[in-house]
Amino acid sequence: MQTLLTLSYDGTNYAGWQRQQNAIAVQQKLEEALTALFHQPITTKASSRTDAGVHALGQRAAFFADNMPIPLDKLPQVINGYLPSDISVIKADSVSDCFNPRFDAMYKTYKYQIYNAPTPNPLLSRYSIYEPRPMDIEAMKKAAAMFIGRHDFAAFQATGSSAKTTVREIYDCTITSQPSDLITLTITGSGFLYNMVRIIAGTLLYTGLGKIPTDAIPNIINSRNRACAGKTMPPQGLILQEVGYTTYVLLE
Repeated sequence: MQTLLTLSYDGTNYAGWQRQQNAIAVQQKLEEALTALFHQPITTKASSRTDAGVHALGQRAAFFADNMPIPLDKLPQVINGYLPSDISVIKADSVSDCFNPRFDAMYKTYKYQIYNAPTPNPLLSRYSIYEPRPMDIEAMKKAAAMFIGRHDFAAFQATGSSAKTTVREIYDCTITSQPSDLITLTITGSGFLYNMVRIIAGTLLYTGLGKIPTDAIPNIINSRNRACAGKTMPPQGLILQEVGYTTYVLLE
């Protein structure tokens, strides 16, 4: 049987999701917990390979076990007894054996947070980027809306990607500021290129600071030139919020 876990984690102390040779990753900690619980080697497949320092509220990871003696509604609590406090399984579902959490995803939602105030807030430093300069929120909102649609996002891809195509579809892209000093980019799409969300966040930051005009966004997209977009923002402001699937993949 294949089980799909929904988990959240603080990525500060990890080298990303994917297991590493010389560093501790979230995948390693989860697989160690599952292996200890089920007394058999367990490997997992995730919906997203979050980078070092990136957080998650709705990461999805699937695994096979020879038997499942624990009811699914009790499984998260049991697994969490084997995990460090900065990783938590919040839900477990049964899925078909052919299910793939990455390739069967219908959409992914990310958030990127910028703390915009005269002085830093230490309580937000692990989960946002600090920017003291005044920012034009309305300009950022208008620019964010221009990313919606199906485009070639080559200008928003970092080097090192193995993607076969740079075309992606963005379903929603918004900027909010509630509370007023915490600016949040929320973006939902069919999928994302390597560092795509962090580069879009950097482009919107520059828009808010007046370095990139709002109406320049379509030209940047059409340029397919990474040098035309904004900077790649640091990882700690990024949160994998949700990964969605069609309901039929979940088994009763």
